[in-house]
Amino acid sequence: MALSKKQGIALGVIAAALVAVVGVGVTIGLNRPADAVAAPEPSASATNTPAEWVHTDAVPDAVAALKASGFTPIEPGKLTVAVGAFTPPLSYVPEGETLPSGTEPNIGSLIAEGLGLEYNPVVVAWADWPLGIQSGKYDLITANVTVTEERKELYDFASYRQDLLGFAVRADSSIAKIETADDISGLKIVVGSGTNQEKVLLSWNQELSAAGKTPADLQYYDDNAAATLALLSGRVDATFGPNATAAWAARDTGETRVVGVVPGGYPLQADIAAGTKKGNGLVKPVQIVLNGLITSGKYAEVLKAWNLDSEGISTSQINPPGLPKS
Repeated sequence: MALSKKQGIALGVIAAALVAVVGVGVTIGLNRPADAVAAPEPSASATNTPAEWVHTDAVPDAVAALKASGFTPIEPGKLTVAVGAFTPPLSYVPEGETLPSGTEPNIGSLIAEGLGLEYNPVVVAWADWPLGIQSGKYDLITANVTVTEERKELYDFASYRQDLLGFAVRADSSIAKIETADDISGLKIVVGSGTNQEKVLLSWNQELSAAGKTPADLQYYDDNAAATLALLSGRVDATFGPNATAAWAARDTGETRVVGVVPGGYPLQADIAAGTKKGNGLVKPVQIVLNGLITSGKYAEVLKAWNLDSEGISTSQINPPGLPKS
């Protein structure tokens, strides 16, 4: 049975220490989910901001396609979905709850409902999902997985979000936008070492230097709490990290705002997608469900609930162009 209760979510900043979990607009360290743990602890909160868990009915075309595909769920009548428990608004365990909430689990549950199956979520560590999908331990993964050409060799994907990076500033900052190299000239920007966002800023700094302009001063913090304090105290001008956490924190706390986004695979567009074992027949029914959700408005409801309208897509694609092999 799909989740019947409303999924309470909790995200807030009650002290600087909690920002290490939530962040104010950035997950600075990595441009992918932090490794989940097998038994995640609930996230603390001061706001207990509610967000509705969106449901849907079975999609007849998807149910028929599933039946014709020959795909057999790991557990009869259920769709076993690998989900993470890393950070709001993507996927985490709210205070007082036992199951992950957020965009990724809700997308997984909607797919299960659309296929006429019971949603069976399993929290997995990031490093464990590839083998779990290949070995048949999980039917599907919805955990902020970016489509790459290398991954497409082993998995089939149905896209459901854009992968975006976001610049966040203090709510009262005079900075109106950060969209190009010229916009970062002379700014102090927090960024994670070794991330895609660092590559973007280093590339833009090269453009600025070549044009005789002042490059941005990149600030590296190992601790998100310290980075957040630096932003709110005015010691840095902006932070640059995954847009999802930036957008949610900006709405939830009101202390920051997003002033620009760039593709996660800059300069190439990247897609977030539901993934399954290649050739098992599941991806087409999943795509039918996702496109049905887009048409019905259910998809937009999920994105709006988590302030991720900017990451929406108009059509789910099977195995869209992925980021190239490194």
